[in-house]
Amino acid sequence: QLQLVQSGGGLVQSGGSLRLSCAGSGFTLDTYAIAWFRQAPGQDREGLSCIRSDGSAIDYNHSGQGQFTVSRDIAKNTAYLQMDSLKPWDTAVYYCAARPNFCTPRSPNYDTWGQGTQVTVSS
Repeated sequence: QLQLVQSGGGLVQSGGSLRLSCAGSGFTLDTYAIAWFRQAPGQDREGLSCIRSDGSAIDYNHSGQGQFTVSRDIAKNTAYLQMDSLKPWDTAVYYCAARPNFCTPRSPNYDTWGQGTQVTVSS
């Protein structure tokens, strides 16, 4: 059974940084892509970044280019989202999701999701 378990998140001041983790089980990251999404209250789920099974990454967050950096540790079967220069409007629930090999910013294309973690940025 494929499973993603998230950790990290919490409360941070404006301008601060956080790192989210997404640990996979039942599959390996060298055969699956891991994407990161966020969803603020009343808004659609938004794709942020994704790392493909070959280790290459793509950034979907064009409004904040370079603010989010995705990485992975194959040995730990864990993906990470480094978030820098956080602002209050980055407050949302953040999710990781997995699908075989390739990335897409469309959330319906992902079958396996983490439980979500709240990120709150105070002004």
